Amino acid sequence: MPAITVPDLLVLPRVPEPDPAAVAERPVLSVTTAPSGFEGEGFPVRRAFAGVDLARLDPFIHMDQMGEVDYAPGEPKGTAWHPHRGFETVTYIIDGTFRHQDSNGGGGVITNGDTQWMTAGGGILHIEEPPEELVVSGGLFHGFQLWVNLPARLKMTNPRYQDIRAGEVGLPITVVHATVSPSALVRLPWRPSFNALGYVLAGNGTVGAQRRPVRTGQLVVFGPGGSITLGADPRQQGPGQDFDILLLGGEPIREPVAAYGPFVMNTRDELVKAFEDYQAGRLGTIPAQPRPIPEEPHPGHDVL
Repeated sequence: MPAITVPDLLVLPRVPEPDPAAVAERPVLSVTTAPSGFEGEGFPVRRAFAGVDLARLDPFIHMDQMGEVDYAPGEPKGTAWHPHRGFETVTYIIDGTFRHQDSNGGGGVITNGDTQWMTAGGGILHIEEPPEELVVSGGLFHGFQLWVNLPARLKMTNPRYQDIRAGEVGLPITVVHATVSPSALVRLPWRPSFNALGYVLAGNGTVGAQRRPVRTGQLVVFGPGGSITLGADPRQQGPGQDFDILLLGGEPIREPVAAYGPFVMNTRDELVKAFEDYQAGRLGTIPAQPRPIPEEPHPGHDVL
């Protein structure tokens, strides 16, 4: 399903098409194919960023496409309790339902078109699983989880959640879910200071001025410039009729990255400390024992 729908498309602000004579188009630097694997208790994922240099992903670290899978009754699976420190997760559910719980007593349910932004910051334990009714009934499940790095000064910030319901999202710009009809061509302005990535969720099409072919499960890394071009092939392969692509952009942090498992820090010593804190129970306890969290601004990232 499309990321955002409104009854009248004409009420949305128009995105001006960049002038090719005045705005440099971003070239395609690479196209890679995401390997498939399993996460948690065994739900299928594609590792979207596998094999790509972290410097080209900055400020992003990791992304999993979850599904698309049509579960039979009793098949839906989730994750066990696990820790995070030093980054943020953006979970976007296209179809299906996921439930979150954490070691601070927080969490919630996200479903079709919903997005949840979790700041792990200094550390949290959490679990992600399908609700009992979905396990019983089975059904379609599809979404993604993106890991967004935090700068060194915010890595130990207090954990928090932001739930962004489907009806509350106007125009997602930093993360754009674009659904392109067959044969259509789209040119979008893109902030020159941001990086630019494109991940194909479904279908087949082309990217860049050179019309580089791409298909489901492939990641595009764009070079510098002020616009992005993408198009859908006349005939789409697979069950859908459209070309679905995620466009990701953010301001690079340009700091050293030391990442291992569920922790993303700046140095090896900070990674060792994260594991020690986790093993000592300093990232939280199960069952949850809520801690008062002082108010402070959300550390998020610049948007277009």
